[in-house]
Amino acid sequence: MQFGQLKRREFIALLGGAAAWPLAARAQQAAMPVIGFLHPGSQGAFSHVVEGFRRGLAQSDFLEGHNVAIEYRWAEGQLDRLPSLAADLLRRDVAVIVGGGPAAQAAKNAASTTPIVFLAVDDPVKLGWVQSLNRPGGDMTGIYLFATQLEAKRLGLLHDVVPTAKTVAVLVNSNFPTAESQSREVQEAAARLDLRLVIAGANSEGDFDAAFATFVQEHAAGLLVCASPLFNNKRDQLIALATRHQLPAIYELPEFTRAGGLVSYGNSIVDIYRQVGVYAARILKGAKPTDLPVIQPTKFELTLNLKTAKTLGLNISDNLLTLADEVIE
Repeated sequence: MQFGQLKRREFIALLGGAAAWPLAARAQQAAMPVIGFLHPGSQGAFSHVVEGFRRGLAQSDFLEGHNVAIEYRWAEGQLDRLPSLAADLLRRDVAVIVGGGPAAQAAKNAASTTPIVFLAVDDPVKLGWVQSLNRPGGDMTGIYLFATQLEAKRLGLLHDVVPTAKTVAVLVNSNFPTAESQSREVQEAAARLDLRLVIAGANSEGDFDAAFATFVQEHAAGLLVCASPLFNNKRDQLIALATRHQLPAIYELPEFTRAGGLVSYGNSIVDIYRQVGVYAARILKGAKPTDLPVIQPTKFELTLNLKTAKTLGLNISDNLLTLADEVIE
């Protein structure tokens, strides 16, 4: 009888332990720090940057679903959705928010003390995000991409690719916060290169056809697509339009060139997001944004697509081929 009672007690204890296992697992999951990942684009177009971000987290032994959770919010190119998405992340009690450009601004507007790791396409000091690059002095830090400052360089590279062009089209997202500085940068560079510009604004995919019709009407012989989350999100449509109208075009990201665009010049966005992941991990481990200097990338990638160049009847100079970080044949 005593033996039977012992067995019964062991069985009840076993059942109690089994019931406790999922509770313990849920408690562990609830205790995980949560990162809010806010992006102005779409998941389909930017899944590769998420992998870069995860690699940065992994450098500090943070693995998604194991000891950190990530809440993703995608604006699908609709910047007016960012404020509500940022507010939703804050309701999830995230430990840190990461976001690029207008996403970071939306997070700043919504958050009071939640740390933010940003990707700034314009000077973050001028934007009021940090007090200085070396000592941010608040709840924000991140990467300064120099995106707007590279438009002049891109125009110069396009001129090298199509040296006979006298009129160049410029596509700018006029709703993008840096649109004015981008246009000014390009106009100053065009004056130095003795180029005539045809600038058209596009605030949605529905504006693309009208913009390209203007470029064709003005006999543009090249196209600069300025940096913009909208354009990055709609890169396939822009590449198709440039191809249809036989317009040699330069873009911000190598993803354009790999998808069939002619040339791109800019940061390695995957590596940039890896660095963002590193900073997010440091904050999860207790670092304060004010003690993390804003990173300034020093490496920019020139990518050329020779197949597209051949389709357009262009000969890429040996000098450009030598300078290129990646040549697609």
